[in-house]
Amino acid sequence: MSNSPPKRSSLLCPNCRRLVSRSAPQCPSCGLKNPGSFWRDNVFTRTVGDREGILRLIIGANIVFFVVSLAIDPRSLVMSASPFGFLSPSSNSLLVLGSTGTIPLFQLGRWWTLISASFLHGSLMHILFNMIAFYQLGPLIIREFGASRMVVIYTMSGIGGYLISSLFGVRFTIGASAAVCGLIGAALYYGKKRGGDYGQAVFSQIGGWAIAIFVFGFLVPGINNFGHAGGMLTGAVVALVLGYRERSPERMADKTLGTACIVITAAVLFWALVNGAVFMIA
Repeated sequence: MSNSPPKRSSLLCPNCRRLVSRSAPQCPSCGLKNPGSFWRDNVFTRTVGDREGILRLIIGANIVFFVVSLAIDPRSLVMSASPFGFLSPSSNSLLVLGSTGTIPLFQLGRWWTLISASFLHGSLMHILFNMIAFYQLGPLIIREFGASRMVVIYTMSGIGGYLISSLFGVRFTIGASAAVCGLIGAALYYGKKRGGDYGQAVFSQIGGWAIAIFVFGFLVPGINNFGHAGGMLTGAVVALVLGYRERSPERMADKTLGTACIVITAAVLFWALVNGAVFMIA
């Protein structure tokens, strides 16, 4: 006799988050067909729709890959006295795990690195800065665009930012900063488009972030300013296409697109781990 708990007869609609019967042919609130089907309600769609869950998922993936990047080539681990270089993975470990740029993309044909590079960092300070910025910006974008759209903006901004920087000749690059700058671009678009006191406040505050990032990038060597600018531009364009919640509530199509971003990213990161395992064995 099975001791597994019985399956719940109701669930939150994946589209409108109202309580609905799992067997209902459509949600009575928003009209979504078959809200209880696997394709509508699964671990990916539930994660995309959960604000704290998606923030933890992205931060957790970054932390895991930082630890892996340190572990697969410990003999080359950099223990610099400088806070900017402390706990720096080797170039070899970053390359096998998916750093991107002109060489990985155009010479090695590793197009998957446009996604993996956003989960790699060059030092402890590097990942701390990026994750703190993400944790501060993420809730704003989720509130104004929705969790699914935030995932799409974040993913596409990382890809767009690193593709643009590679077209401008950046040979190797890593970090979540292009994706985080995409959230900045989306927030700037939102503040300008919405207007009013609140919109102006968002635009002014996030605009200060954008200026500070570029000033920092010009003062500190090795910063990928093309990636930052490309990420902001991509984030603003994706935000324009998707729309924000006040004017266009999140639809199932947004959730499906967000889920696709998670699935594709997970596949790329799995492939990166396979490369890391092969490197360690060799």
